Amino acid sequence: MHLDDRISLEPGSPKRGQKMTVEYRGLLAQSGADNLWMHYGFDGWKNEGELPMEPTSDGNFTCQTEVQGKKEFNFCFKDSANNWDNNNGHDWYCKIE
Repeated sequence: MHLDDRISLEPGSPKRGQKMTVEYRGLLAQSGADNLWMHYGFDGWKNEGELPMEPTSDGNFTCQTEVQGKKEFNFCFKDSANNWDNNNGHDWYCKIE
């Protein structure tokens, strides 16, 4: 599922305990970032964590996490220079089934 032109999630409507793949092709990737991390949390940024993202052959970045929340998955991204892409201050989220 594409949340917008910068993010895709698989599956698009995850269930608790399910593995989810996040692909990022936003501003940080387009600006030539060498390393990216996904900063994430659940149900309003509880149980926050960070995951390193792997570059893909087409210049995007991807990572996988286990869905641990009950209502929503919250996330944003940062690079090795500590530049953030937080969706213009709104962060990203998806509902958890």
